[in-house]
Amino acid sequence: MNHQQVPVRIWILLGCAVVGVSSAGALFQHVDQIPPLLRASWRLQLTALMLAPFALMQWLNADESMKVRYKQSSSVRIIFLSGIFLAIHFGTWVASLDATSLTHSLLFVTSHPIIIVIGMMVLAKTSKDVEFPHRNEILGAMIGFLGASLTLTSLGEQQGDHVVTLYGDLLAFAGGVFVVGYIVCGRVLRIWMPIFLYAFPVTLIGGVLLIPASYVLESNFTDFGPFGWLAMEFLPWFLLLAAISGFLGHTGLNTCLRYVSPLVVSVAVTLEPVIGTLIGWLFFDSGTPDIRTVLGGMILLVGLLMVVIVQESEQNLETNNEMS
Repeated sequence: MNHQQVPVRIWILLGCAVVGVSSAGALFQHVDQIPPLLRASWRLQLTALMLAPFALMQWLNADESMKVRYKQSSSVRIIFLSGIFLAIHFGTWVASLDATSLTHSLLFVTSHPIIIVIGMMVLAKTSKDVEFPHRNEILGAMIGFLGASLTLTSLGEQQGDHVVTLYGDLLAFAGGVFVVGYIVCGRVLRIWMPIFLYAFPVTLIGGVLLIPASYVLESNFTDFGPFGWLAMEFLPWFLLLAAISGFLGHTGLNTCLRYVSPLVVSVAVTLEPVIGTLIGWLFFDSGTPDIRTVLGGMILLVGLLMVVIVQESEQNLETNNEMS
């Protein structure tokens, strides 16, 4: 793909989308008086409302064969599975933002490329359909783990109003694990399914599932209620979360994929911990990470970039081989 032919507006959109996605952590921490599962539900509810009219337009313009395939039980099952993964991803990640520092949460939740490598290594032993990871992917994963281990030496350090804890870091890592399931479901369906017809039901399912989860697990659920985002003290912040990090961020990234390679988008998204930390420091007084987190985070990001570059290169090679 020749990036010289990519319109300038797409590069601007890519930059805005990455900043939008990166802003979510700081915004979620800013409204931490709301229990985390309920906070995650509100964000998904509002994002689903924003996606709804675009999904309706795509449905009305879709051909009949796509509608038939969309309503097949296999498609519906994957949509629901994706919504479940999205709910657990958001629930664990937002909970981590209350239990550790912003930087640590962002570093561990974005470590899913490394998790994919581990999954491939395990599955390759039991399935002939899964290839063993490339040696550079394994090297990148090892470098990533080295960086993650170094950041864990910061346990107990203060960053803004939050203290680095192992529990919080593990919650963020769990968020990274479950987002892999969401990504896999998306790759299966997005081959033929329009973006809004995929994103709307999955986001809505995730938001709805988190309501009973919050009711059961969070003692102060009744203080806010399932639709407490309608209160004027919360509405502006959740509109920002839904519009900037949800709609602009994720929809913008999907739009950019039409014009630039997945590698460019993947590398840009890897910068989320850096940009997110800067946003938190500049606008929400979330503090700055200590030197061990900075060094460990840099090493972790190098490992992630290695894995992302190799994975995208391998995928492009497979595509070219299929077309030749």
